[in-house]
Amino acid sequence: MTERYDCHYCKESLFGKKYVLREENPYCVKCYESLYSNTCEECKKPIGCNTRDLSYKDRHWHEECFMCFQCKRSLVDKPFSTKDEKLLCTECYSNEYSSKCHECKKTIMPGSRKMEHKGNSWHETCFTCKRCQQPIGTKSFIPKDNSNFCVPCYEKQFAMQCVHCKKPITTGGVTYRDQPWHKDCFLCTSCKQQLSGQRFTSRDDFAYCLNCFCNLYAKKCAACTTPISGLGGSKYISFEERQWHNDCFNCKKCSVSLVGRGFLTERDDILCPECGKDI
Repeated sequence: MTERYDCHYCKESLFGKKYVLREENPYCVKCYESLYSNTCEECKKPIGCNTRDLSYKDRHWHEECFMCFQCKRSLVDKPFSTKDEKLLCTECYSNEYSSKCHECKKTIMPGSRKMEHKGNSWHETCFTCKRCQQPIGTKSFIPKDNSNFCVPCYEKQFAMQCVHCKKPITTGGVTYRDQPWHKDCFLCTSCKQQLSGQRFTSRDDFAYCLNCFCNLYAKKCAACTTPISGLGGSKYISFEERQWHNDCFNCKKCSVSLVGRGFLTERDDILCPECGKDI
């Protein structure tokens, strides 16, 4: 007696009929399609055993239904993109949604490399230096007047040159006597400390920090012998080629301040009228 070979679901004999195996169980075509066939996203009909089932992210299509939403061309074995769950061929997606190159105004195709800066996009080959026309790529660049320049070209065309080292000043800098300097080049003539950000003065067109200027050129106080800078509005007393800080111009004997008062001299000393009356 011949062993029966029936549909696992409806139990009808499968001898002489097409069937489908699922988990080692046979099903007639009708039962299999009813139980397990996927529904086409496009036409909403079951995808039968005799047609190709194309799937993308748990969604399914008949082969003839797998097409671009916009132009209706087949997407079978072709690259495609999705937008709002709609299938689009690369051309339609690019025309509708892809960025346009700021330079050539053509579409930047999905998957191709693009350069972006301040909301604009370029093809990699279109993102070039305005001066030398070479692609900038991932190198540093400087924007100016709606154009982009590689750093060497920008320095040649626009950057001021330091009066000291003759090299371009790309950031910061100091102006002294209408001439540009790097901060690192603008130094005290004597001690070579950087003058940027601190008070300084000059002599014979050479810049000096206050300490060096006072030590080199300032007159010395006749009382304390330290320099009298005379800078920043500080006051001093001068008498017979001698100078005093205001705070040092005091009577030698009683130490009372003589600023704005009469005084007498005895050799190198200055005295108030009271202390000098016995001279």
